[in-house]
Amino acid sequence: MVHGSLAGRAPPAAAQRADNAGMAAGEQNPDERQQPERVLPLPAAPDAIELRHLRAFVAVADELNFGRAAARLYLSQPALSRQIRALERLVGSDLLRRSTHRVELTLAGDALLDRARRLLSDLDDAILSTRSVGGELANRVARAWLPVRDLAGTGTEIQQFRAAVEDFHAGLAPPEGVGVRAVNAGGVPALAVAEGPDRPLNLLYLHGGAYVSGSAFGYRALAGALAVATGVGVLVPDYRLAPEHPFPAAVEDALHTYMWMLDADTAPDRITVAGDSAGAGLVVSLLMTLKEQRLPQPGRVLLLCPWVDLACDAWLPLEQEPQLIMDPRQAHRFAAAYLAGHDPDDPRVSPLTADLSGLPPMLLQAGTGDPLADDAHRLTERAQSYGVDARLELYPASTHVFHYFWSFLPEAADALEHAGAFTRRVPA
Repeated sequence: MVHGSLAGRAPPAAAQRADNAGMAAGEQNPDERQQPERVLPLPAAPDAIELRHLRAFVAVADELNFGRAAARLYLSQPALSRQIRALERLVGSDLLRRSTHRVELTLAGDALLDRARRLLSDLDDAILSTRSVGGELANRVARAWLPVRDLAGTGTEIQQFRAAVEDFHAGLAPPEGVGVRAVNAGGVPALAVAEGPDRPLNLLYLHGGAYVSGSAFGYRALAGALAVATGVGVLVPDYRLAPEHPFPAAVEDALHTYMWMLDADTAPDRITVAGDSAGAGLVVSLLMTLKEQRLPQPGRVLLLCPWVDLACDAWLPLEQEPQLIMDPRQAHRFAAAYLAGHDPDDPRVSPLTADLSGLPPMLLQAGTGDPLADDAHRLTERAQSYGVDARLELYPASTHVFHYFWSFLPEAADALEHAGAFTRRVPA
């Protein structure tokens, strides 16, 4: 390096003192006869490059347009240009070729791009991990759940619970660029959530809410995140809720919606059926109904933190589980409202005792600290015992349906990214 070679020409201070001491009295020091050479402390590039320089370069390289990159970084174009030129001076190479209508990477820019991306990504991960360890993210999740949790175990009326659930979802925003439109899906009111109107509706999403709450409108944020992760449109039906409409009303609505997708000339192997919590249980009920009626199964199934044990045997009391959002007694009450006296051993409502053979590939996701994680474990083992291609992914999250918090929780963003990759799998 230039810096090192220049520094090597300066005599060590200790050696210089020894040479001076050994000179005879009256002998002139050679350094006094000529001006000593000045060594300039040139900064090494890694010490001088700032993160803003790298972020500016990556943005321009991604967009290949200074105007779009400047808008993405909330900078003016002149400020962005200054940052790029500063980076080029520091590395000693031109990174971009600019012309009136085009921006291109040079070979040097191409060599830097992937490394710069990795560096910035690693830094962002480190900051998120630090915040997570510091408890900031966990506290944010707990605060978000507070309106629902405050009603847990108090004998709350279902209408109050529904309102609290809608208030919770109102605090979650869909990703930018995602559109929402109303759809009549086989007689079932639904919302289509997608990045563009041309995206096929290939993902049927059955929302959670303990069978008594939740709505397509409330689930716009999570459905939007799934639309971005999967690259397809997401159909979220407003299936009928208990106790006004007990089992099998929700299953019938899910079936009508699924058949509407098939009637729209969507091949079954292109369809993913997904759901969270009770919605995941409803997904399995739909699959068992399709099996019973010998109708085509979807290509794959995505289950987020499934609640499938309506007996709630594994639930801890609310006071023993700070992240639990519903008391077991309340869950029992909601399950009873859904079943309305129906046989709880019916395979359509009890997948943990059902014959699951012939069901499509499944990806199950749960948090390691999710109070209902045992349901995901048991359902995975049950499906595998019947030869189903079922895989369980566990994430270091301590709340139920941690996917809601994809906008700030790294585990949730990772889970949705994996879910997106799973939906693009070609069935065997």
